[in-house]
Amino acid sequence: MAGMRSHAIQVVAAAALGMALCGWAQEVGKPAPEFALKDIAGKEHSLAGFKGKFVVLEWTNYDCPFVKKHYETGNMQALQKAYTEKDVIWLSICSSAPGKQGHFTAEEWAERVKKEKATPTAVLTDADGKVGKLYGAKNTPQLFVINPEETVIYSGALDDQPGLDREKMKDAVNYVKQALDAALAKKPVETPVTAPYGCTVKY
Repeated sequence: MAGMRSHAIQVVAAAALGMALCGWAQEVGKPAPEFALKDIAGKEHSLAGFKGKFVVLEWTNYDCPFVKKHYETGNMQALQKAYTEKDVIWLSICSSAPGKQGHFTAEEWAERVKKEKATPTAVLTDADGKVGKLYGAKNTPQLFVINPEETVIYSGALDDQPGLDREKMKDAVNYVKQALDAALAKKPVETPVTAPYGCTVKY
């Protein structure tokens, strides 16, 4: 019992520290804000439509060097493939405003997704930034994991390697993988909040 209490205290402390680091990001343990966005083909997807499933929200900008690090090495696509095959919904969201880095036309989006060999459930566009601001997304990449009850169970960075040195990626602790593996196994997420790193979201 004491061990369980100690673990709970550690999780709360980690969340508190992470939230202090992350500033205004959507709080872990709270209901995930509802939203509806269209994908690059014009089809609308809502969070409510995926109730009962685990959902990953990945804020992205294909022209951001930190995003490129994970896509050009195949790291992000491998995660997308691995977890969508486990029935996890993976939504890549771009909140870049028109005229800003990462904002594309529908035709450009189709070309870029194909070029990047991205395999999420859907790529969603948030050109007015409403959903990004709703979640407090401030970096690309920045990720949130939402459980089937629509509660945020992870918020922050993809891993613990904030630099651009790709050689260090092989030794990275992947926080999103850890969170999903634990949650899918019905275990607590040991590191529920981390400080995101990368480019600023181009609102």
